[in-house]
Order: sequence, then C-alpha cells, then structure tokens
Amino acid sequence: MTRVLLGLLTLGALIAAGAVVWLDRDPPATAATPAESVRPVPVETAETESRDLVRRLYVSGSLEASSRLEITPRVGGLIAGIAVDIGDTVEPGDLLLELDAEEFQQELLQSQAELAVAQSSLAEARESLNAARRALARTRELRTQGIASAAELEAAESQAVLQQTRVDLAQSQLRQRTAALRSAEIRVSYARIEADWQGHGTRHVAERMADPGNVISANTAVLALVALDPLRAVAFVSEADYGRLLTGQPVRLRSAAWPEEFFRGTVARIAPEFREASRQARVEIAVPNADSRLRPGMFVEIAIDLDRRDQAQAVPRDALLQRAEGFVVFSIDTEEDPPLARRHQVTPGIRDGDWVEIIEPELPRTVVTLGQHLLSDGNPVRLPAAEGDRSSEMEPRPDPAQARR
Repeated sequence: MTRVLLGLLTLGALIAAGAVVWLDRDPPATAATPAESVRPVPVETAETESRDLVRRLYVSGSLEASSRLEITPRVGGLIAGIAVDIGDTVEPGDLLLELDAEEFQQELLQSQAELAVAQSSLAEARESLNAARRALARTRELRTQGIASAAELEAAESQAVLQQTRVDLAQSQLRQRTAALRSAEIRVSYARIEADWQGHGTRHVAERMADPGNVISANTAVLALVALDPLRAVAFVSEADYGRLLTGQPVRLRSAAWPEEFFRGTVARIAPEFREASRQARVEIAVPNADSRLRPGMFVEIAIDLDRRDQAQAVPRDALLQRAEGFVVFSIDTEEDPPLARRHQVTPGIRDGDWVEIIEPELPRTVVTLGQHLLSDGNPVRLPAAEGDRSSEMEPRPDPAQARR
C-alpha cells in the first residue's frame, strides 16, 4: 500500500513539472510574424556593373616549332667540320657543315679525264666517218665510169656504215662520261652543306647529333633547325567543346616561364577527326613570337575566346545562387527601414572570371554577395557599417549592471 502511494505522488509531481515547463516556452513563430520581429541577417553587398565579358575555353597544351628542318647529308663520309652549334642563329646561305671531300675530288678528276677520252674518241670516229664517206663517193664515181667493180663499191658502203656506227658509239660514251662527271660534281657539292629553305627567315640550331671526326652514312641527321616565329601551340579538345571552335578565334596563352604575362594567338587549324584512344581532336594555334621568348616544348595554359558580350549587365560570381527553381540573385531595398532583401529569378549568361552576365531581368544597383543563402524575399538585412560609422562601433558600451544602478 505504501509503494502504491509513493508511485502516485511521484507521477503527480512529474505532471506538475511538465505543466510548468510547457507554460514557460515561447509561442511558436507563425507565417504572420511581422518583419520587425525577424532578426536582420548580416550580409555583404556589391554593385552591378556594365562590363565586357568573354566566354573562354580553358585547355592546356605545348608549343611546337612552326617548322623543323633536319640536316642530313646526301652522301656519307668523314665530317671535316661543323660550323654551328646549339642555339646559334642561321640565315639562308650560311655554312652548316663540311665533309671530307678528298675522295669526291678524286672521282671528279677521274670523271673529267674519262670525259676527255670520250671527246677524243668521238672526234676520231667523226674523222674516220668523213674519210669513209669521201672514199664511198670516189668509188661510186669510178663505178659509174666502169673502173671500180661492184664489190669495191659494196666494200666502200659497208665501211661508211661501220664508221657511222662508231660515231654513234662514241657519242653514247661521251654522254655517259658527261653524266658521270656531273654526278661527281654533285657529290663534291654535297660535301659542303649550306642553309637553304623556301622563303626568308631565321632558324635556330635546336639539336646537334654528331661532331667533327665522326664518320656518317648518307641521310643521317647531323643538325636540327627550328623556326621560332611563329610558334605552334597544340592542344586537344573533347567532343563537348569541339563544336564551339572555329578557325580565327582569338587565344590567350600563359607559360610558367612568364607567369605574369599573356601571349596572343589565333586558332589556325582544327583536326577533322578524333583520336580513337582519347576521343579528342587536335587543335593548332598560331602564336606570334617576334621576341623569341617562347620556345618549342614549353607547356602553356590556353584560353580560347568562344563568345563575347560588350557592356553586359554583370554581377560578382558570389552573388549568383542556384536553387531548385533556378538561379537567384538577392538585391537590397534600401528605402525600407530596416533594409529588406528582394529576390530575383535571373537568367545568367557568360561567366568571365569573377563576373557573370545577367541576361534578364534588369537588377537594382546593389546585390548581396555574402549571406544570401540565409535569405528569402522580404527578409530584413543588416548592411556593413560605413567607414564613417565605424568609430561609433568601436566605442565601449556601458556595463548593463552599472546602467541598472
């Protein structure tokens, strides 16, 4: 009986305590709560601007020489000397390298001698042919007079034909020796290699693969020359970006060698196919390089201008808020006290760095850039203190205890 009584007393005490707690709670907030009773949200703001905005495609790539020329002698032999080295500047007509030409000179002398023999043989054959023709003419005349026999006439005719054949043979040998001499002259010229390419322009020695004293075979690369102006930047783009590219689009490039400077270029060529392994297409960009500060092989960051808007309505990127219904920007209605937030459903356009184009609607001058995720339409806000008001914020506040005294 005592236990039952204690349980009833405990239950009654708990019910009483719960009633006290329930009575002490604040009433729940309702949708009808006036704006003055809602605590202002501290925000930071910025102003909209009219700016020139550019949509860019950012890719990475590397620089290549617009042309690369490998110097390969057409004949083999001993390298007698190399007139240039890595980094040297080369103009058309400059000597690059020489091979030991002694063997070629000997071949040239031999060809010249053989040509002289062939010329003498031809002259002798022509004299013999002329003599045979004169003898044939006399024999025909004598045959007409009945002095020479038919056999003598036939023998004279045969001799003339034979001498004509010898002349033809001598002429063929002369042409052969002339061609051999020309070949020997060409081989001698191949021993001396000078810079030669279509058009004008400077080249630079990028690589040297041999040294004087080396014996090389024909068509072995000895030097590599590159053109530094213009250069060619090569990048690869995916299918998603391929359709937005056009030849002639302006390009900005930046290299780690010159991190604070942008270089200009133009999209020159777009490959008509994608590489099967990477599913990317090659894009080539012409990069003027008159001062030769950029070099082939450098890694570059590339920004291709895809679209441009002049004097577009723009807001800081931080002002744009994405919600379920789309993109939202909050502005400030300063005519109210306290200032109120106004929500705007917006259509963004080009994004350029820290700025975003707002196509529509036209926004008020001041937009929220920090704290907007806590806002809804009509919320009161607390703006940052102006420069002139900061001194009052720094003044010490009175102690509440002293104020009660």
